[in-house]
Amino acid sequence: MLRIAVQSKGRLFDDTMALLSEADIKISTSKRTLLTQASNFPVEVLFLRDDDIPQTIASGVADIGIVGENEFVERNEKADIIYRLGFSKCRLSLAIHKEENYQGLSWFNGKKIATSYPGILRNFLERNGIQADIHVITGSVEIAPGIGLADAIFDIVSSGSTLISNNLKEVEVVMKSEAVLIGYPGLSPEKKTILDELLFRIEAVKAAEDKKYVLMNAPTDKLQEIIEVLPGVKSPTIMPLATEGWSSVHTVLDQKCFWEIIGKLKALGAQGILVIPIEKMIL
Repeated sequence: MLRIAVQSKGRLFDDTMALLSEADIKISTSKRTLLTQASNFPVEVLFLRDDDIPQTIASGVADIGIVGENEFVERNEKADIIYRLGFSKCRLSLAIHKEENYQGLSWFNGKKIATSYPGILRNFLERNGIQADIHVITGSVEIAPGIGLADAIFDIVSSGSTLISNNLKEVEVVMKSEAVLIGYPGLSPEKKTILDELLFRIEAVKAAEDKKYVLMNAPTDKLQEIIEVLPGVKSPTIMPLATEGWSSVHTVLDQKCFWEIIGKLKALGAQGILVIPIEKMIL
């Protein structure tokens, strides 16, 4: 049985549960307790505070865990990053009052900075030769300048709306973060086998993200031109239709370039274009 530690609530919890569900690992969260077992896969889930997860992995209480990279770096525990998951993205940034005239990092010399991430901030300031007073806060860091507790903050930023609502502006991005799968360095061969199967499923889910399966009818005499504009996984599948002079073309397109490609296909005479979402891709 492989034990995985995950955040007990919040956006990272939601994203993690969605990933496990898409990987066909059934976890009941209707009556969530500290520890629950999957019904169809040899894994059990341990629900914890996000800042407890790195130590739990490093001590071997759990085998693997999903945690924000910011928490992993801040805790500096002996665990390995196994896989970058690409969701729950954010950044750790320095922010000051919006009316301040910011000319560069030297502005922070002699200032008081409120943060929940003193380790990351201290390393950053030392690397850049900045002497500042770090004031550790747990909770709503963004209110510190408004109540006179600090001159600036160092905190997580996603959309930036929280900064705006507190009359702050982001001036330095120190670190970019995302959810990472971390692991205990001394996993047994049996647990590594289970982990490999879990990673295989996760990679299949991640490979399908932002991908569309596209089917279309195309004039046979335009096939070469159509193939040239298709950036699919490999060469497209082409099958002749009952109507002479027409073929069916099947391919996979990335969402980022989807509409641009579709426009080119239509200009080349493609018709009856059918777009299907992809749940998983085994590459």
